[in-house]
Amino acid sequence: MHDLRPLIDRIRSLLDGRAADPGGTLTGLEDTLTDGYAAALELEAERLRIERRMSELALTVERPDQAGELRGLAVRLIETEASLAENRALLAELRRVADSRS
Repeated sequence: MHDLRPLIDRIRSLLDGRAADPGGTLTGLEDTLTDGYAAALELEAERLRIERRMSELALTVERPDQAGELRGLAVRLIETEASLAENRALLAELRRVADSRS
């Protein structure tokens, strides 16, 4: 999973009205929405991979290193779900802004 902070910062600056044109134009908003939706799909795919691996491990945990991996995956899952929720909330707000400009 890559760092979403630049995308989140760009979305927040558009929502706060701090972005300089062309980012504040409808095209800039739509481009940012597209990037955000792509990031959401990546996060959802990552969440599914983590959940799949957790399920595999849960059925076969026998060694301490596997239990450690399971704990690490649980932390990653929580972080991924939090990032996904933040991204979706910001995208919904940005979508409303874009719709109001079209």
